[in-house]
Formats: sequence, C-alpha cells, structure tokens
Amino acid sequence: MTHLMNTYNRLPIAFTHGKGARLFDEHGNEYLDALAGIAVNGLGHAHPRLVAALTDQIGRLIHTSNVYRVREQEALADRICALSGMQEVFFANSGAEANEAALKLVRFLGHQRGIEAQTIVMERAWHGRTLATLAATGSAKARQGFEPFPTGFICVPYNDIGAVTRAIDADSRVLAVWVEVLQGEGGIYVADVDYVKALRRLCDERRLLLMIDEVQSGIGRTGKWFAHQWAGIKPDVMTLAKGLGSGVPIGACVAAGPAAGVFGPGNHGTTFGGGPLAMRAGIETLDIIESEGLMANAVAQGERIVNGLKRGLQGVGGIVQIRGKGLMIGIELDRPCSHLVRQALAAGLLINVTHDSVLRLLPPLILSAEDADLIVHRLAPLIIAFLRPHSASGLGATAKAA
Repeated sequence: MTHLMNTYNRLPIAFTHGKGARLFDEHGNEYLDALAGIAVNGLGHAHPRLVAALTDQIGRLIHTSNVYRVREQEALADRICALSGMQEVFFANSGAEANEAALKLVRFLGHQRGIEAQTIVMERAWHGRTLATLAATGSAKARQGFEPFPTGFICVPYNDIGAVTRAIDADSRVLAVWVEVLQGEGGIYVADVDYVKALRRLCDERRLLLMIDEVQSGIGRTGKWFAHQWAGIKPDVMTLAKGLGSGVPIGACVAAGPAAGVFGPGNHGTTFGGGPLAMRAGIETLDIIESEGLMANAVAQGERIVNGLKRGLQGVGGIVQIRGKGLMIGIELDRPCSHLVRQALAAGLLINVTHDSVLRLLPPLILSAEDADLIVHRLAPLIIAFLRPHSASGLGATAKAA
C-alpha cells in the first residue's frame, strides 16, 4: 500500500542507480534509457562532472532566496542570453512555471497597453498542467474536469500561417503567438522552417510577441541550443526547463525586445526558483554539452536511429510516419500502442507513448552509436510483432519519414 495520490499509471519498477545511458532496478536488471526522464537527463545518469559540481555546491550553499543576489543565477542568465541573443531571464522550478511567467508577462504587457490581451495557441500544444497553461494546452483529455479555465486564448491549427493571420485579423486584442517549433507531447511534430520564419515576420509586422516553448526541445536536444535556431529567428519570449538542469528542477522564462523590461519588482516571484543548486546544475550542463560536442552527437545519433528504424521497418504495414529532429524522435503507428511501453521494458528498453499512437524516443545527448543501434535492435522487432497480426500488405509502402 502507498500513501501517494493516484495521479500516475506507474510502471511496476523502481530504479536504484544509473550510469551513462543505463539504469538499474532493485533486482539488478539493466535498462537502456531512451527516454532520459522525458528529455530531462540530457547528460545521462551520474555524469562525473555534474556529480562533482553538485556535490561541491551542496557543500557550499543550497538556498538563500531571491531577497538577495544569487551569483550563480546571474552567471546562468548571462550564459543563456549569450547563447540565445536575448536580454533577460526569470528562473522558476519547472516548465509549467516558466510558461506561467510567460503568460503573466503577456497579460501584464496588455494591461500596460490598455487591452485584455489574447494569445494565439496551437492545436495539439502542450504547455503544462497549471490552470493557465492547461487552458493553453490542446489536450482534451488533460483538460477534462478542470473547467472553468482562464480565458484569453485563441486556438488555431499548427503549422498553418494562414490560420494565425486570420485569427489576428479577427481580434484586435491579440498580443502574442505561442508555439512549440517541435511539438513533444502533441506527437513529435516538427514545424516547417518557412512557417517559423513567417510567424516571426507576422509578429514583427503586427507588433505582437512571438513566444516559443522550448521546454522539451531546447538545450541541445535537436542539435542546436534551441530548436527555433534551425529557422534562424529569435523569439520575444522563450521558455526552458527539462534538460537545462540535467535532473535538478529548473525553469526559465527568457525575454527580449518588447517583452524585456515588462516586469518590475513585485510583479512576479518565486521562493525556490533560481536557487544556487539549480543554477549550478544549469551552468555545468551547458558547459558539458558545449565542451563534449553533444549537440553534434544528438544530430548524428538521431539520424542513426531514424535511418535504422526506416531500414528495420521497411514494408511493415501500420507505420504512419517516422519524424523528429536530433534526439527527439516519434514513430507514429496507425493505432493506439501504449502497451508497447511494457513490452519494451521487458526487453530492457525505456520508451514511452504520446498522443496515443506515437512511440517517443528522447535518449540522452551522450548516447553512443552502439547504443543508438541497440535501441533500433530492441524496438523494431517489437513494433513489427505488434503490427503484423493486424497489418494489411502494402500499408508500409505508404509510410512517410520526416
């Protein structure tokens, strides 16, 4: 019996320790981690440089509060702004909190301009589970039972610049456009580069904020620091979390241009956000990713996995599409496939399913070529066995790959 609230369908396994891309359970069984704590553990497990840095920081200082200066916070903010070309950072404890800060920023800027600000959001978007971020999230299942939600959101189809333009034309109160350039929870959908560039131009023309949620796609996961950099643009607001702390809870709301300088003292805050330990984790994470060439590795190993899956699943009916960027990969099937997670677990592989029918791979950035091949070797036969009893011949020939 457990006294935990029943908020998760947990798998019947508990891990005791990890090393690199491997995790070990209570019985000594070894698993290849192709989920990385849902894109959190980019450095894998027990990275020696991160362990040393956190151990040192714990021995120095864990928390003081934002009543005082936090030098580690200033250093990490400087680093993020140098990498992004943006101007200022608010630190929180999670992606949802970072996104809440972004939403409050839009509301407050609207107040300053004398309008009830509206934000355009996307179908299939995922921004968090707080009431405001859930209101902006395109998952009916996650939203069910929590009404009424905060208002101020206009939902349009993803990757459709015409839909965004029409929504702006229809409501003069629109102040921001919010997008994931690579939807994670929504099914690993990659926005077209031309679409992202067009959003930037449109927001410039209409004096709107372009906000990009990089909570899952940021910090090197796609092969650049931030996924929007593939389009060569810069947002006005960017949110980060997950991979920034390599397992230590952290979130960041980054602002530039018209979004910079909106908040003043007392407009927003947090008790734990920006603490020395989390900031040290962020600083060391960025240093390790850069010095060990992990963004280039994400590109190389992501391509290796995708190409291996294409070969291994060629001609298999029921494969809708294999898509993604870097080490953010989705394999969409033509039917719900959640029980493949348990089958993969039994085969010593950690994955998950999102959007009911998309197998999601988010391996650590330190993944080796041998482990990339092992992911394919363990996963492809499971998919084939799952699809074969129901497949019609020839379906696989119509599958697409991004």
